Amino acid sequence: MTDEPDEGYAGPAVLTAAGLDLPVTVRLSGAIDPIDGAYRWGGRIAPHTRVASLLRDGIRSASLSLDGLSREVRLTEVDPWGGVLLSTTAPAPWPVLTPESPTGVEAVEILVVGAGFGGIGAAITLDRNGFHDFLVLEAADEVGGTWRDNTYPGCACDVPSHLYSFSFARYPQWTETYSGQETILRYLRGCVRRFGLTQRVRLGTRLESATWSGDRWVVATSRGEFHARALIVATGPLSEPSVPDLPGLSSFAGTSFHSARWQHGHDLTGRRVAVVGTGASSAQFVPRIQPRVGALTVYQRTPPWVMPRGSRPIRTAERRLYRYLPGAQRLVRAGLYWTRESWALGFLHPGLIRRAQRIAEHHLRKQVPDPVLRERLRPRYVMGCKRVILSDDYLPSLTRDNVTVVDTPIREVVADGVVTTDGVHRPADTLILATGFKVTDPSVAHRVRGRDGRTLAEAWRPSMRAYHGTTVAGFPNLFVLLGPNTGLGHTSVVIMIESQLRHVVDVLRHRRRTGATAMEPTEAAQRRTNERLDRRLAGTVWSRGGCDSWYLDATGRNSTLWPGFATSFRRTLARFRPGDYRTVGGAK
Repeated sequence: MTDEPDEGYAGPAVLTAAGLDLPVTVRLSGAIDPIDGAYRWGGRIAPHTRVASLLRDGIRSASLSLDGLSREVRLTEVDPWGGVLLSTTAPAPWPVLTPESPTGVEAVEILVVGAGFGGIGAAITLDRNGFHDFLVLEAADEVGGTWRDNTYPGCACDVPSHLYSFSFARYPQWTETYSGQETILRYLRGCVRRFGLTQRVRLGTRLESATWSGDRWVVATSRGEFHARALIVATGPLSEPSVPDLPGLSSFAGTSFHSARWQHGHDLTGRRVAVVGTGASSAQFVPRIQPRVGALTVYQRTPPWVMPRGSRPIRTAERRLYRYLPGAQRLVRAGLYWTRESWALGFLHPGLIRRAQRIAEHHLRKQVPDPVLRERLRPRYVMGCKRVILSDDYLPSLTRDNVTVVDTPIREVVADGVVTTDGVHRPADTLILATGFKVTDPSVAHRVRGRDGRTLAEAWRPSMRAYHGTTVAGFPNLFVLLGPNTGLGHTSVVIMIESQLRHVVDVLRHRRRTGATAMEPTEAAQRRTNERLDRRLAGTVWSRGGCDSWYLDATGRNSTLWPGFATSFRRTLARFRPGDYRTVGGAK
């Protein structure tokens, strides 16, 4: 057992339950609860058939012995990978010391901000590559990122389940070919437990500012100050709801909320509901709420292209196969990967997307019999210019008797409804804003200040730019996950996150090897990569498709999407070029 305080334990132990003494392998960790200050610990027993059967038989009470110390524990559940999770309120069987720094400052080598896919992936990758001195700061009271925050009815992923996971933590227990929010959140929570990250995550800790002080990042949070040699921002592009500047919005007397902050306590039964927006979120929750509401008015600025979704349950036999024969799931994942990669061709060469557009047109004709409504739902731009919707029930829901689609622009919101520019007043007692997120002007960029005193937001004016979407000139030892031009329109962004993390590790290793204090990309290297990006973006559907989308920033530049295959991004970042970086302090 380790003698280091708070480091937990990984290794052999003996579990005693139902009169049996079972040798097991465990991974245990503890952490100070940010709410009440108490130290709590728990962990995971590696896959063990007998232990799992005890739990299935209803036996939860057990004792765990480590180096002669026995503690009462509770078996809680079998995780998707076959391990058994345990928890306890007993004292930890290892030294626990939590001395306060005289200055109240906590210093680590690496600080990660955000505990969604990016932050959790960063923590696992750092730990697996020998960078153990890190913490993850999360403003909310649990992990999960956008999959924690978005709980609207029908919330689900548009990427096939087998692609929407870390390559090093494939998930054999997906229940649908396209997974819902709760399942994805369960997967992320499971990753935190499986890789022993519980004690590394500080919940309820909001980033207030981060300033480069010459040799480290000084980070002020809602729970104190941290110092770190490197800072990884993993807040993600879909974390801050975008609220439209609608005249009179504050005067609405009913209940209003953004779809990303769904008010589950507000009963929609029989309500007159107005929905502003027809993007991906709206297409998922509108079919769910339509049967319950009294009247539903959908305000559409631009109709989306809608393709068949074709989701189906994953059979028990399939899940069993993936669990006991992991190679089978790897083959399925590989097939999905290359199929989805082929989708990129249409986005990069708009002429090739015509076949997919004909499928969407057939889908529209089949699902919307009324020719007048169908014409209002027919997009007037090339498919892919805006985000493509995958749905089998959105279009039919718009044909129901209690639904009205309005494509006249909104003039103002009034106390009891919405008025459009033609002067028509439509009553509403509930207003739901399905208006997306602040992607091209994230608030975190206003709170990060680099070596010359500029904030990241100032450096990103008038358009966000970074070196391969990951590092930024003027911001030493700063890494941004899913930064500028790392989004995708065709496949899983988890692939992009993992590619970025390989680059992060390369930079950190080079800094450690050379003894440098800090590293940042040169202005020339950053400029060169972005000039290449802009040339490639010029011929894509996002630039030539004839629409105005959230992919474009205030200048009209696409600062969000990668103009290529995920494979090309992986290959680009797979080769680390030290010459593209400058050393700040320390060795040259």
